[in-house]
Amino acid sequence: MRGLFTLLATVALISVGATEIVMSISFDRQIGGHLKRAADANTIELALSEMNTAVTKMEEKGLTSGYTSIVYRTPDEDIGFWYKNLKASRDELASLPTATTTPLERSNMLIKLRETLLDQGKSGVSVTAPEGISRYPNNGILLLLLVVTLIATVVSWFSLLDEY
Repeated sequence: MRGLFTLLATVALISVGATEIVMSISFDRQIGGHLKRAADANTIELALSEMNTAVTKMEEKGLTSGYTSIVYRTPDEDIGFWYKNLKASRDELASLPTATTTPLERSNMLIKLRETLLDQGKSGVSVTAPEGISRYPNNGILLLLLVVTLIATVVSWFSLLDEY
């Protein structure tokens, strides 16, 4: 019986971890990847196209307001600010008159966009986004499931090993 519980707890823990990985990949494919491509774009038109895709997906998924934090709110977890900032960048790109804009102005706009969209960290360049955005709005339930399954797995493995 302990072996069955250990197996179930381990499978549940792996399932929670796999779910978080899948959510992260899904966010990168639907939003994060488009933001990175917008930052890497060499033309205003290409950047605008990628920004339109990212902002549209954010609106479809309801990533326009709220906080990714569970216990207390910090500014770096504010989805509303992040969304408004990205939308303002997109609108600024869209309002740029392409016929009368000089190459220097276009280049400066793309540099500004790149600085808005990317962060330089210890592990290199990453897309600017609130921590835990890929799990939003399920951050709390996923944390609870992770803690419960982790405790159940550890306790059941120790119990099983103690039996032998």
